[in-house]
Amino acid sequence: MAGLAISSIGAASTQATRPAGRETGQLSPEQQREVARLREIDRKVRAHEAAHMAAGGGLVTGGATYTYAYGPDGKAYAVAGEVGIDTSGEAEPEANISKGQRIQAAALAPADPSPQDYRVASVGAQLTAQGRAELAAERRHASELAKAYQSNDESVGSTVDVSA
Repeated sequence: MAGLAISSIGAASTQATRPAGRETGQLSPEQQREVARLREIDRKVRAHEAAHMAAGGGLVTGGATYTYAYGPDGKAYAVAGEVGIDTSGEAEPEANISKGQRIQAAALAPADPSPQDYRVASVGAQLTAQGRAELAAERRHASELAKAYQSNDESVGSTVDVSA
């Protein structure tokens, strides 16, 4: 099963070590602003990934995973996340069309899709196009067979009596 991750990135850097925790009242005004900023990023990242999961349904290959940064208060805040999505092709063209559309819906579900979300949506569009092309080829082939059968059917039983 092939898959891609659809993700959000809320902050460019993470802190490698956990700072000593402090009560919010003990933080400087600058540190309090940083905590507020991290809380907002955390909220947005979690909402972004929740939108992917809600729209992804059976395509989601696991829960959301997050990258964390520690704030000056010692708490971890989600600053990036991703949700795995099954992007493998199906055996039937109709199934590829449906799956491709569901991949696109899952990838573009958040209000603010990331560049990776657009890449995954593109994979879904390609799967949909592939399914439509295969379905059209199958229909052309069936039509050609029906015409060939019909022309054979018309020639059977139409004999001409040339003896007289």
